[in-house]
Amino acid sequence: MSMSPENVDVVVIGAGQAGLSAAYHLRRRGYTPPEERGERTFVVLDADAEPGGAWQHRWASLHMATVNGIHELPGFPVPPADPNAQARDVLPRYFAAYEDRFDLRVRRPVRVQAVRRVDADPQGRLLVETDHGSWSTRYVINATGTWTQPYWPYVAGRESFDGVQLHTHDYVSRDAFAGKRVVIVGGGVSATQLLNEIADVAADVFWVTRREPDWQRGEWTTASRIEALDGVEQRVREGLPPGSVISVTGDRWTPWVQSAQEKGVLVHHPMFTSIEPDGVRMPDGTLHAADVILWATGFRPAIAHLAPLGLRTPAGGLRVENGRSIDEPRLFLIGYGPSQSTIGANRAGRDAVRAIARDEAAEPVPVG
Repeated sequence: MSMSPENVDVVVIGAGQAGLSAAYHLRRRGYTPPEERGERTFVVLDADAEPGGAWQHRWASLHMATVNGIHELPGFPVPPADPNAQARDVLPRYFAAYEDRFDLRVRRPVRVQAVRRVDADPQGRLLVETDHGSWSTRYVINATGTWTQPYWPYVAGRESFDGVQLHTHDYVSRDAFAGKRVVIVGGGVSATQLLNEIADVAADVFWVTRREPDWQRGEWTTASRIEALDGVEQRVREGLPPGSVISVTGDRWTPWVQSAQEKGVLVHHPMFTSIEPDGVRMPDGTLHAADVILWATGFRPAIAHLAPLGLRTPAGGLRVENGRSIDEPRLFLIGYGPSQSTIGANRAGRDAVRAIARDEAAEPVPVG
């Protein structure tokens, strides 16, 4: 016999930066974990066994000095760290300390399997089903990010390659590439970081992207980041797939990009047309030999558990405005679209909780 769902006012799915930001603001507005038996309650569910969000899974050579766009969680600054310290050590410790400091009581590992409507009442409740029970809730703040959904674009012949193919999601160390002929696919931050790193040990590195790099050398301020993300906001409002943040921010001229240029490996090539057992076939018909293809091609939103709500548009996205589903107002999507950035994630967590508070303030007071 299945157990009855536990009732809470808000379920936060995911304990990365966006989810912890939302939980912090819920606490500040008087929401409590259900075991405290407060008037308004929330629970945070996280699929990972330990705190740290995606940071705990990053490669060992990603140091604090090369982490892109770290932004502090609200109310508690990132402790000073050695620039050479591994990000996958420092930041999970910071997230764990944050959870303890604000007593967020994240439940883990809990994997959400589905979110569905309890009934046809648009003001009714949502049911969150997991591998550890279910929750009936008034609101869902979805903060599952993208890390669990690496994107592998299909190219003809991919399955015929005799070498190794891997995604940045599975990258561990440059040591695995020593003496190899490596093709790196992608134009984002991870691609250029790993291009610079692997070049030190590989026999050959060959960098390809679908578009010409658009190098931006100016100062990259918080204001300019927020302005650049407005284009992504417009896409998700229309129900289009969010696309990559870098597609609207341009390619930053970072220290590792400069280093790759000095090594002579920052040489852009157009995307290959097919993959063959021994390498990749270029648009001009030549074959570039390869032992490894590293797909630094980004990630897609991890939202399969939201499918029962039927929100996906014919264009393939979800219609979202200011972090809230247009077609299901009880659902907030943070860490989606413009809030994939660390700055956007903090703001989205705060704004989702503000919107819930406004809803509650507008509710009529029961008579009698």
